[in-house]
Amino acid sequence: MKTLGLIGFPLTHSFSPSYFAQKFKALNITDWQYLLFELENIDLLPQIINETPNLVGLNVTIPYKEKVISYCTRLTSEAQKIGAVNFLEIIKMNSQLEIIGHNTDWIGFSESLQQWYEPSIKNALILGNGGAAKAIIYSLEKLKIPYKITARKIENNTDFLAIHSISEKEFQTFDLIINCTPIGTFNHKESLFLLPFNAIQHYQFYYDLVYNPTETEMMKIFANKGAKVKNGYEMLKIQADESWNVVKAF
Repeated sequence: MKTLGLIGFPLTHSFSPSYFAQKFKALNITDWQYLLFELENIDLLPQIINETPNLVGLNVTIPYKEKVISYCTRLTSEAQKIGAVNFLEIIKMNSQLEIIGHNTDWIGFSESLQQWYEPSIKNALILGNGGAAKAIIYSLEKLKIPYKITARKIENNTDFLAIHSISEKEFQTFDLIINCTPIGTFNHKESLFLLPFNAIQHYQFYYDLVYNPTETEMMKIFANKGAKVKNGYEMLKIQADESWNVVKAF
């Protein structure tokens, strides 16, 4: 039985097992399984790899998309440029172990975004500066969409906007706002970015990488102001399919 899985913490919100179960059923595949590996510490990764028979790949989610790089024997060119990994291709051959770090998040976001947004978008605001945000930055640069980054903790980085300092006028210059943080998931519902919500405009697009729940509190706020909103489920499916394409020939 070949095994795929997901590492991260927490994982109770994940749709990946059901998504791959449906995929395996649709493709009439009976010799693959998809497992969750909820790791409180990334140092447990080698144990998971060593003790899981026929493990060929691991999706990677928050908070390990950057930390997992040190466990890779090599990175794809995209993952190296992005500086974050969301899929580990695991090749065990005799006594040799190769762990190849991929990033399929940027493909998932790019394709999903282009099926939804208007090409006239000229300016994006990225909420968050973690591993997920790095893939979104790479996608926006590929699409030639200028962007700014804001986060609640900017650590004196002068390239970031301080979230508390964004004025209503400045906020209205952003056509596209992208949430790249776990804020909005069922276990972060109480949290909101302190944006100037009164300044939301009907021409703005709000893309939330969160997919569970299907409509976050932030999505509701933007939608109620007339903005267009989208969650991250389509991105999840596209990046998952890209990960599957890496290992399906095993």
